[in-house]
Amino acid sequence: MAEHQDHEPLPSSDVRATGIDVVVVGAGFGGIACAIECKRKGHRVMILEKVRELKQLGDVSFFGLVSLGPNAGRILARWGLHERLWEVCRSANEIHIYDYLGGLIQVQKLSWPLFGAFAYNGHRGLIHEILFEHAKSLGIEIRMGHQVVEYWEDEANGKAGVKIQTGETFDADVIVAADGVKSLARKYVIGYHNPKPSGYAIYRAWFDAEEHGIATDPLTNFLTHGDQFYTWIGKDMHVIAISSRGGKATCVFVTHKDNAAVDGEWSSPGNIEDILELVKDWDPRCAAIICKAPSCIDWKLLVHDPLPTWLSQSGRVVLIGDAAHPFLPSSAQGASQAIEDGLTLAVTLNLAGKDNVRLGTRTWESIRYQRVYDAQVLGESTREKWHGAKVGDSGKSFEFPMPEWLMAFDAEAHAYAAYERIAQSIVKDGYYQPCLEEVKEAV
Repeated sequence: MAEHQDHEPLPSSDVRATGIDVVVVGAGFGGIACAIECKRKGHRVMILEKVRELKQLGDVSFFGLVSLGPNAGRILARWGLHERLWEVCRSANEIHIYDYLGGLIQVQKLSWPLFGAFAYNGHRGLIHEILFEHAKSLGIEIRMGHQVVEYWEDEANGKAGVKIQTGETFDADVIVAADGVKSLARKYVIGYHNPKPSGYAIYRAWFDAEEHGIATDPLTNFLTHGDQFYTWIGKDMHVIAISSRGGKATCVFVTHKDNAAVDGEWSSPGNIEDILELVKDWDPRCAAIICKAPSCIDWKLLVHDPLPTWLSQSGRVVLIGDAAHPFLPSSAQGASQAIEDGLTLAVTLNLAGKDNVRLGTRTWESIRYQRVYDAQVLGESTREKWHGAKVGDSGKSFEFPMPEWLMAFDAEAHAYAAYERIAQSIVKDGYYQPCLEEVKEAV
């Protein structure tokens, strides 16, 4: 069993009831993290989730692998989940990067723990189930099959609320909308809903390595030697092949140009032959891996311009995770930043107190806004760098970026350290309008 770094106790060790009621909409990674931290910080919390069964949240066909960076890993370690997570999703010690013809560009060495914490790469369903069960073990009420159809605020009574499909309503001091990239709350908060095509799409597949012949093919059996991470880059595309669970499972991602209009669903069953056409002149190992996938998903990558705010007018409806800031897969930070969102919000609400909930949410937004933006930009620059790679390129510049400012970050410690200064600035100004440069200077 791998060792992990112990963490110094933070102010959250002494939990006192705050009297703050929080309703979280959505039981994905951001929603679960927010609920767990709200419980740890003394708030009363309940989760409303639209699907009826947990397995739908971790559907292998749609999601496959999820990556949680060390910045999220240190949070999960504080929850006491490291050993359980490491059993199902160890991270590769190397990232092998090739040009599209198979020439080696760089082998990126990784040593865990990194910056004092572990990353976790594995099947979304397995990781999510561990977090979900941990939330239940803390006594957090999770109501499945509760689809929110409306948001509202009643500032005269200091409340916000939601209505579900049955007509039942729930109110709270804060409504946390962790309802994903298709967020209903986003339109309520900013008045419009504007996802647009990014110009890219990604084919995804996840399958059993032994059952589908990965181990017996000399072109693919390198993926069965423990947890591996291989990527081929260039020609406006990149292919990632990852083995998980000690080489027992294979996950493939093919990110490519796609300007097709998106109408209705953003994902649909894909065609393996279409992927093989994309990689027909690439390293033969790419086609050898892809042709073994029994099925795939064609996932259109939509983006949003940075939202002007993640808060409703009263500050009592809060967007977190993909509802506030969708990430490109090339960032490998979407779930990690959602977890940071939820944790930080729980801290700022605790420090603000029940009588100052709106100050707590506004301070939270100020703490988070620029950091999230910078992480999003990093994902875009990585994709452009990889897609511009040429045969013969080499060097560290093509490594997957793991900068200290991103990976070594301790969201909980930072929230405690930054809160008073930023909150005082907000009170002094008498209002709050998020601005990238102002937030960057403050944080």
